[in-house]
Amino acid sequence: MQRNDQADLATALRTGPFHVALRTAITARGLALHRVRRHLALRGVHVGVTSLSYWQQGRRRPERPESLRAVRALEEVLDLPEHSLTRLLGPRRATPADQAGPPVRPYRDLISPAAAVDDLLTALASPRDTGLHTITHIERIRIGADRQLLRRDSQHALRAHRDGIDRYLALYQGDPGCDITRVGVRAEENCRPGRIRRDQTHDLLVAELLLDRRMRAGDTHLLGYGFDASPSPTPGCEYVRGFNSGAGQYVLQVTFHPDALPVRCHRFALRSPGEKPYETEELTLDGHHCVHLVATALQPCLLGVRWDWE
Repeated sequence: MQRNDQADLATALRTGPFHVALRTAITARGLALHRVRRHLALRGVHVGVTSLSYWQQGRRRPERPESLRAVRALEEVLDLPEHSLTRLLGPRRATPADQAGPPVRPYRDLISPAAAVDDLLTALASPRDTGLHTITHIERIRIGADRQLLRRDSQHALRAHRDGIDRYLALYQGDPGCDITRVGVRAEENCRPGRIRRDQTHDLLVAELLLDRRMRAGDTHLLGYGFDASPSPTPGCEYVRGFNSGAGQYVLQVTFHPDALPVRCHRFALRSPGEKPYETEELTLDGHHCVHLVATALQPCLLGVRWDWE
């Protein structure tokens, strides 16, 4: 492969989506679809050229057991790392049997201290499983000239996995020492503010965002919301997002003021607060003073960006 092809393939395998990664891998290897089909057949896997074409165009996705076996064989045929394509498939499409929803971890596993989170959720009589999971979440963070978090904005596409859902819970944890009473909650698109509870001792806030309807299992909803931050005594050095039930796709962009640019940034993922990250990657500032990450098929975890000022 040419160097540019290698770079494109590495990016596609890291960020997805599946059909783009598959198409990029096939192009990089210089294989026609009929040759890919023949290589699969030699491994005892039979997939039609039409199916391969639909997969790489995003018109269909492999879901049946034999199709998933073909994807694993494609990784071998295309000389790709194990699981590099299968992990991009994400959750399979919902069926009636899926209405119990995806695996859910309690918020107390993702935010410290756990007891403070429990108390806030108890005050709102919130169930362990809110009945919603993320399809796509695009989040933008802005850092000001004083190296402090200014605001956080979200565009969030959600799907209900049970009937009767009419609200979304948004949690916010400020930097140590911030005044959580001064953090503003913005319900901006397809929602309105409900109850808000704060814990000043632990810099925590939970806000209800009320939807304009009661969702049924399988319904989707798009909402826009945000938080205006309160400064803390020391400059911020990271932003972390917790996923208690995973996510189909998450995009995070951090924008720095031109007078406050970090010397280095990296993304990281960990399973619980205080644990050693199981995944890290250096990020490079672009011409607009931004870094970003794209993650797909997330399981419950913590994902974020950390930066150094010196």
